[in-house]
Amino acid sequence: MQDTNAEYWMAKALELAEQAASCGEVPVGAIVVCDGQIVGRGYNQSIGACDPTAHAEVMALRDAARRVDNYRLVDCDLYVTLEPCSMCAGAILHARIKHLYYGATEPKSGVVASRQQFFDLDFLNYAVEVTGGVLADKASQQLSDFFRMRREQKKALKHSSLGDSGL
Repeated sequence: MQDTNAEYWMAKALELAEQAASCGEVPVGAIVVCDGQIVGRGYNQSIGACDPTAHAEVMALRDAARRVDNYRLVDCDLYVTLEPCSMCAGAILHARIKHLYYGATEPKSGVVASRQQFFDLDFLNYAVEVTGGVLADKASQQLSDFFRMRREQKKALKHSSLGDSGL
């Protein structure tokens, strides 16, 4: 059975993922929670910011670090709608996040469970607790809807350019 508290916070991250989608970004959202309060928010902004590091997790960690005035986010939890990549897993570790909650798995580049089990590596000097699959169906559906829309837009653009050429 899902933890309703985790579902509550993940729903907040899903709202941020919607913001990413509305900006044409892959819909991934993240929040950092400390003592029952959101201290950091982020959503994917790599395309708009021309920044390959502007993933939802990194943006949320940056926001939280500024707000708490510390790059260590000890006793904070991170909720992200998609399983983190290697860059984000490293940032989560360095921030000293206590517990990572994620929604959908990322079979191509997820390193928490899918492609690797990063947080289980024996040489790491810090342990991050992990819970996956929180509101996974909603997170997966949000991603599927986004990419289906993008394919339809691309197809429509292709058809309109063929129509304009007189073919």
